[in-house]
Amino acid sequence: MSATKKIILAALLSPLVLLAACAPASPSHASDAAKPSGPGRFHHPGVVVSGAQLKTVRQKVAAGQEPWKSAFEAMKRSRYAAPDYTPHPAAVVACASNNGAPACVAEREDAIAAYTQALLWSITGKPEAARKSVEIMDAWAQVVKRHTRDDADLQTAWAGSSWARAADIMHAGYPQWSAPDVMRFKWMLRKAYLPAVTAKVADYNGNWELAMTDAAIGMAVFLEDHTIFEDAVRRYRARVPAYFYLAEDGKLPKPPPGGTITTKAQLSTYWFGQHTYASGLGQETCRNFMHIGYSLASTAHIAETAWHQGVDLYTEEAGRLGAALEFHARYQLGAAPPQWLCGGKVVRTMGPDVEVVLNHLQGRMRRRLPLTERLAERQRPAGTDDLFVAWETLTHAENPSAA
Repeated sequence: MSATKKIILAALLSPLVLLAACAPASPSHASDAAKPSGPGRFHHPGVVVSGAQLKTVRQKVAAGQEPWKSAFEAMKRSRYAAPDYTPHPAAVVACASNNGAPACVAEREDAIAAYTQALLWSITGKPEAARKSVEIMDAWAQVVKRHTRDDADLQTAWAGSSWARAADIMHAGYPQWSAPDVMRFKWMLRKAYLPAVTAKVADYNGNWELAMTDAAIGMAVFLEDHTIFEDAVRRYRARVPAYFYLAEDGKLPKPPPGGTITTKAQLSTYWFGQHTYASGLGQETCRNFMHIGYSLASTAHIAETAWHQGVDLYTEEAGRLGAALEFHARYQLGAAPPQWLCGGKVVRTMGPDVEVVLNHLQGRMRRRLPLTERLAERQRPAGTDDLFVAWETLTHAENPSAA
């Protein structure tokens, strides 16, 4: 078949058929860290959510099954799914430490809207949703130049992770997104996002580097960049063990990789005054559970994206992640913390952050996580944190897609 005929045929195919065709076969997952850290070839869509998972979601929603039906309805009612959603791109996104500047909020919300519209299109096949997703991405690609001020790294991480998910879905199955516009969007990611999310932030709170790595690995898949992908895998392997503690690590937690925090006193300060360490404790547990949730979500996104590309990062840290989930779910559900933990006080502010990792550890690996399961059920249908987590009950609740 000629190239011209192939293009014409692709344009005539249903987007739903195209997305299903993009789903990778069940890959061979390597658990040995010494093995290659990147895929032989990239699979699309494959940034957090795969084509096979999207197909499952379509089937569940069409059949009216729960919790997917309620999750879909919640997404469809959100402002991000509005057919007249209007993006507000900015040339310079300047984010101070509170991230509350209008351009910062608009960027994060527009990226989530692009992803929401991409999901809406992939589930319903409605072309107006596809056009809206592309419209939002094109608007930013034409305008944004750089990110500045204190939270530039974190801002680009949050927005960039959503951009990558949206772009990978649309590019995988929507040929009407023109090649020049796709290239412009890719150039935007390389120039205005990747330099920030690949920066060195060794002594920052760990949620920063995990969020940055989440964005980096998603962009690497969309851009088909093996170097960035492999660097993201290395950062995951270094930061996750330094963020979530296991007793087998020793008496003290692992220090942040590449940083200057090494002594017992420095580590205690870095862990927000904590002196006693128990399996599952996180570096920011005594700060608040909101930041622990960010880190659990980012860690899951990284591992899930790698999984869809044939790299098993989950198994390497399954014990650590399971301990972290159950530890924090216990107190998020209301258990009274002991005096040794954060002085007997915790801030229960975890968001909709556990669906992706629960789906893998319990759904694929058959590990029992009863407290995490109870927390997920209480939060369903999980919506969005308006930063970088969105609609994960819909996409990942009981949706292993490849065991």
